[in-house]
Amino acid sequence: MVRAEYRIVVAVVAVFASLAGLSVAIDGLLFDKSGLVRYGFAAMVVGVAAFVLLLNPASAGDE
Repeated sequence: MVRAEYRIVVAVVAVFASLAGLSVAIDGLLFDKSGLVRYGFAAMVVGVAAFVLLLNPASAGDE
């Protein structure tokens, strides 16, 4: 049970990381900075992927 709580906390951090990546990507688009756009989209993709992986239900043997 304790392990699931840590996964939820890390998933919340991943959501905020993806929101920060979205913010950086939009900032890069507005001020024409291609490096910020790439890093922002990469952070967003990594954050969403981590969120999905962390909140997948565990198998019966993982309890």
